[in-house]
Amino acid sequence: MPDLLEVGREAVRKNQWPEAVTALQAAGDRNLSSDDLTLLADALWWAGRPDDAIEVFERAFVSFEREGRYSEAASIGARLAYFALRQLSISVAGGWISRVERVLEGKPESIGHGWLTVIYVAKALMVDHDPDRAISLAEQAIALGRRFGVPGIEALGLSFKGIGLVHAGDWRAGLKMMDEASVVATSVGGDLRAASDVYCNTIAVCRNLGDYRRAGEWTDKADRWMLAHAVGGYSGICQVHRAELKRLRGSWSEAERDARHACIDLERFHIMDGIGYAQYEIGEVRRRMGDFLSAEEAFLKAYEYGHDGQPGLSLLLLDQGQIEEAVKSIAEAVGRPEGVSAASPAADSLSRAHLLPAQVEISIAAGDLETARRCVVELEQTAHLYEGPTWEATSLTCRGSLELAEGQFDEAAVALGRAWRRWQEVGLPYESAQARFLLGQARLKQGKTSAAQLEFRTAASVFGQLGATHDLRRVQQLTGDTTTVRGERVTKIFMFTDIVTSTDLISLIGDAAWENLLHWHDRTLREAISKHGGAEVRHTGDGFFATFEDARSAIDCAVSIQRLLEAHRREHGFAPWVRIGLHLAEATREGGDYSGHGVHAAARVGAIAEREEIVVSTALLSTAGAIPYQVSEPRSVTLKGITEPVDIQSVEWRVLA
Repeated sequence: MPDLLEVGREAVRKNQWPEAVTALQAAGDRNLSSDDLTLLADALWWAGRPDDAIEVFERAFVSFEREGRYSEAASIGARLAYFALRQLSISVAGGWISRVERVLEGKPESIGHGWLTVIYVAKALMVDHDPDRAISLAEQAIALGRRFGVPGIEALGLSFKGIGLVHAGDWRAGLKMMDEASVVATSVGGDLRAASDVYCNTIAVCRNLGDYRRAGEWTDKADRWMLAHAVGGYSGICQVHRAELKRLRGSWSEAERDARHACIDLERFHIMDGIGYAQYEIGEVRRRMGDFLSAEEAFLKAYEYGHDGQPGLSLLLLDQGQIEEAVKSIAEAVGRPEGVSAASPAADSLSRAHLLPAQVEISIAAGDLETARRCVVELEQTAHLYEGPTWEATSLTCRGSLELAEGQFDEAAVALGRAWRRWQEVGLPYESAQARFLLGQARLKQGKTSAAQLEFRTAASVFGQLGATHDLRRVQQLTGDTTTVRGERVTKIFMFTDIVTSTDLISLIGDAAWENLLHWHDRTLREAISKHGGAEVRHTGDGFFATFEDARSAIDCAVSIQRLLEAHRREHGFAPWVRIGLHLAEATREGGDYSGHGVHAAARVGAIAEREEIVVSTALLSTAGAIPYQVSEPRSVTLKGITEPVDIQSVEWRVLA
């Protein structure tokens, strides 16, 4: 019989997390030492079971303390304090900090003191917003990490000091230190969790500084590192960064998919601040696509999880024609930048810089050119201070917008001509198209009609390719030209799900419980769609519209959804009844949305289904190959609005073939 403890330990050394969990749990609690409990907790974490991991970490803390191994106990307690900080459970974090301080009181300096100092630094940055104190504490952590030879402590100290330096205004030194931290974190003997956090810190700071090239490089490296180490714990945060970069580079469907995947991971790991950023990215994609209802929903969820939803919420109000409300909204946001205090003027300046372009646009729409002028001057100062091409392109676009509104058409054309080229060099197509649309208006005012039309056509083409329907309509309203809409023809598998409402169920459990149940329904279906390789197109209110690349994955997803709902109904007494339709068809893709006869037919296939039924078109089923489910005989149906009959079959998801 194999030595289960040694099998589990070896699996941890090889980053084989599920295998490690199985072996260590099979060895039995009585046979697990304090060190083995720590290994089991780590394995549970990286295997995607954070709640179980935290419970085992707590047991390890008690075990180490009982044995008089106070440094090890403190290290575990500091880790639990950090988890609580990331969950926005500040009181719980404070409780663990106090407990670690008690354990270390009167003890010689040790590795435990190093990890406690790291938590002090994190609290100074995340809770107190005190960069000067964070820098001082980070220097102590770096020294302790080097003294005791612990790369994780040193790397986090370097990373947090880098953040503090950026907040204090010395961004060049801060970035240099964060680059070093990322190298130290992944050195021999490094800590997986520390490396994950350091990567995240580095990417976030690059993003805040507008250095998207550098952010992209570190995101790619972090992805490769996580894949190599089978790290599943903090990947959700990296997905948020990846989603933002993809959105900026014009891959909106992929950006939304990554952001939704991130929400699932982050919610599972209770990293609540990260969920807010992920929801914000979903909102930005939806707003740019002209799906204002879904955008508002995502922005409000972002706010719920600690992100203020700005500038997206303000721009959404502007897009909807609510100019006065947009003015109030952006003014309030600029007046209190997210997560920043007066103790950090440089961070305050950066946070404002991310909001000011929206205030320029909104102020011009409201006719308040004085406010727009002040914002432009501040943005130009930011561009001079941080020297990045992104800030230069931003300030040029805003300067050109202001000059256009002021009637300085020649000056506006010069600024906007430089702006769109800089955006193009940075690789941000949407922003470049926006600048060209403004340039077209300046050319029109100059009397250069042909040049203006060329800019309008170019902008419209990019907006059409991206799926920026609202911006495309603005161009078309100005030019009267509707020939610029060119969607891509694709063949996809379309899924429509829909709740078959039960009035009796709602009256039985009450409105509040029903709302909670709907939230669970949405989360469950999104997880199933993501797990089976699907892409959510949109939330339809009572269900989802999603796409898949292959028939087998789509059918497996539909079956999984029905079985999850049935299991919830069996265990808890109730769950929504859902019908699902699947259809293979050709459609027109514009950005992240689909339209045309094929989508209409797919929706009608879904509408035919009864509650708990999965209806698939025979055309789709013929491409799925052998599937492990029984299916009904084909039947021909006439779909509303569809000329030709469609053959459909039902998948008997409760019965295996």
